[in-house]
Amino acid sequence: MNGTDDPTRHADLSAIPDGVPTLTVAELEADPHGVFRTWRPRLPVVGHEVAGYLVLRARDVDLLMRDPRARATETLYPETRGIPEGTLFDIFAHGMLTANGTVHRRRRSPFTRTFAARMIEGLRPRIRAAAESLVRDVLAEDEVDLVERYTSLIPAQTIADILGLPRDDIPRFTRLAYEVSRVLSFTFGPEDIPDLEAAALALQDYVRAILEARRSSPQDDFLSRFLAEADAAGELTPQEVVVQLVQMIIGGTDTTRVAGAMQVALLLQHPEQWAAVSRDPGLIPAAVAESLRYEPSVGSAGRVAQEDIALDGHVVPAGSMILLSTLSALRDEAVYAHPDTFDIRRADLPRLHPIFGGGAHRCIGEALARIELEEGLGALMRLAPDLRLTGAMPAIQGHSGIRRIDALRVAA
Repeated sequence: MNGTDDPTRHADLSAIPDGVPTLTVAELEADPHGVFRTWRPRLPVVGHEVAGYLVLRARDVDLLMRDPRARATETLYPETRGIPEGTLFDIFAHGMLTANGTVHRRRRSPFTRTFAARMIEGLRPRIRAAAESLVRDVLAEDEVDLVERYTSLIPAQTIADILGLPRDDIPRFTRLAYEVSRVLSFTFGPEDIPDLEAAALALQDYVRAILEARRSSPQDDFLSRFLAEADAAGELTPQEVVVQLVQMIIGGTDTTRVAGAMQVALLLQHPEQWAAVSRDPGLIPAAVAESLRYEPSVGSAGRVAQEDIALDGHVVPAGSMILLSTLSALRDEAVYAHPDTFDIRRADLPRLHPIFGGGAHRCIGEALARIELEEGLGALMRLAPDLRLTGAMPAIQGHSGIRRIDALRVAA
């Protein structure tokens, strides 16, 4: 548990006070926007049958993203889901995303230079060329699933190039990453844990083999530099080195494929807005930002209360697990005008998009994700302006963690 001896970690997570409803996973999965729309005006928090508390309002979510009283969960989440050890557990125990304080900074620091906005901006021409090449492949077919053939490949190819992974390995590591990311949702049961554990082990073994190859034959790439610097600094354990890269692969593939598909689907569902972006490429960043608000690819961020936290007359007790619901906050009526309307010209989005979190844990891949989404959309606008849906709108599911999306059938 990252060496943290904190008695609040073992507090009773089910002690929801009177007057605060406890919502089931089933009802949250069935209609998260509807559930949040019902409860957000009434209460700042609701109970969650598995995860303690859901924080619903934008102001509170923003506050607690940065509040030291709400710390990253470390291993509390897998423990509460019946995963007390093993490879899945290790992703939480040894990764930067769930760590706190100096441990978090130590694990994150080797990546900050590589993922700095100025460095990442230099990748834009390469990402644009890759997106255009993929669009030309799509145009060669009568009908395709844009998720499988396009929006999943842009981030996968990019993260492969950044980390120096063979592109031929993309089907392998993306399949494993998508499977492992299910552990962040509440839609798996005890019977699914062996399969999730096997996927996590396979992904970790894949990363370990790649690292061994770099140690034997260093190249002029990120992985070789990362290993050399990590070995010289001596601050990361061998397990931490592997887990940071596992997390980078998961975060660098799954979230952006969902967001990339959803922004295309939403614009095609609103043809006047698709046409506006097609006429004016300057609208692309706004279209990306509004899509991330309207249907975010990440539904929540987990925290644990280090002390009692008062929110508008209600108290989240010390030791409680908390889900900061970006899904709810991004449709908060107190912040966004007509929040259930998709509008790429809205002027009320904050300068720092809430989907990327806040404070010390703000997403390290934010700049990269924005470029991938902008260039992915831009390539379609330039080369496939007459793209159309040939099936139903893709269903995006999930109220927490990385959300899931089914096929996006289109034709040009």
